[in-house]
Amino acid sequence: MSAQEWETAREQLLEKEKRLTRARDALAAERRRMPWMAVERSYEFDGPEGRASLLDLFAGRRQLIVYRAFFEPGVSGWPDHACVGCSMVADHVGHLAHLNARDTTLVFVSRAPQPDIARVKARLGWTMPWYTMTDEFDADFGVDEWHGTNAFIRDGDRVFRTYFINARGDESLGSTWSYLDMTALGRQEEWEDSPEGYPQTPPYAWWNWHDEYGNGRPTAG
Repeated sequence: MSAQEWETAREQLLEKEKRLTRARDALAAERRRMPWMAVERSYEFDGPEGRASLLDLFAGRRQLIVYRAFFEPGVSGWPDHACVGCSMVADHVGHLAHLNARDTTLVFVSRAPQPDIARVKARLGWTMPWYTMTDEFDADFGVDEWHGTNAFIRDGDRVFRTYFINARGDESLGSTWSYLDMTALGRQEEWEDSPEGYPQTPPYAWWNWHDEYGNGRPTAG
């Protein structure tokens, strides 16, 4: 095959990839129009600093993403590992500073005690906040028998569930973009098709080195 023939074949696939990207953007726009379901029950978790509510897990930010990881007695790998799939998800999580810059917090939850969570996080180099469930949070949000990722938003002290992804859908998560695309507010960039009044800034303008957020935008040169 010549270089030109290879380039022609690539361009044919590229057109299909662009259609897929546009379809993915349209799907994310529909997620941003999902109804918000009020969370009426109070939930409590154990964390490194003691007991925490679901509202506390937001860490003061507007949005919260919660991944239910299976690390607990009875799960394959215990007590040295979380399950293989959940561990692969943890290995793919990007630097959380970028999510935080979009007013979004990501946490993991399991039923393992905090000392076990801290030990495995330290050994495997995981840095995401990881809490211990103490009630029926997993059953109430569809993650008692299988992993899954729930998105929440808060309005003051009121918490709402906005979306849920599980099974193979979790395989595509891990990057800043994939997590933001499942939230109610999205990437919060001007090109997005979002409801009137949603926060949006120019694309790229908010990007920064992960240790420079809060210090202003860098100057090119």
